[in-house]
Amino acid sequence: MLFQGLFQRVWHLCVLVRGAVCWVVFEAGLVIFVSSSVWGIVPHPSQSQILEAVKNGQEGARSRTPPNSLYWHFGVSTEVPQAHGFLMTKLNGIAVLSSHFALRGEHPASQDIQRVLDEDALQIVVMIFGDSPTFAKDSYLLLKQGDRLIKPERIRFDARATLLRSGQGPSLYRAKIVASFNYDTFDALAQTTIKVFPGAGGEVSFDLDFAAIP
Repeated sequence: MLFQGLFQRVWHLCVLVRGAVCWVVFEAGLVIFVSSSVWGIVPHPSQSQILEAVKNGQEGARSRTPPNSLYWHFGVSTEVPQAHGFLMTKLNGIAVLSSHFALRGEHPASQDIQRVLDEDALQIVVMIFGDSPTFAKDSYLLLKQGDRLIKPERIRFDARATLLRSGQGPSLYRAKIVASFNYDTFDALAQTTIKVFPGAGGEVSFDLDFAAIP
């Protein structure tokens, strides 16, 4: 009986300890979940998301991270020049704005942040490469979500590309396409394909999960 009582007390103690450990793990996971940065394509950011974006911009300035690298990039290659780009979301825009101010030892004013929040369109910037200075003239860009093809509200391109390489071998030029999509025209949480059509012909595609953008 003595050993049975001792065993029961030890068993209850183990159950309590296990429960406490599980609760601590749960609370830690909850804190991580709640405090994790919410980025992505958020048409109407909350105050906490805005403050987090400002903080990220300040931290980027302290680490000497180039402000433009705070945008969400896709298709980047360090080996050979190939098409790539980035999304200019509201939260990324606030982080970039905050970083620029922080590099000067300043803070963005509320009206500066409000100008970013007042943007009604997501901007998508894509860099493409070709072999002539006018290869990007009349370029176009679309979003594809499921069976839907979404046209941009505005689009502009480099009618004359920048020369990157000349001399031996074919010349290499780089051009930029900037397309603006109104937030009301697309699903900010959907699987999305960015389809780019250079003016000289061909097509470049990028498959993105908007909901998974950090």
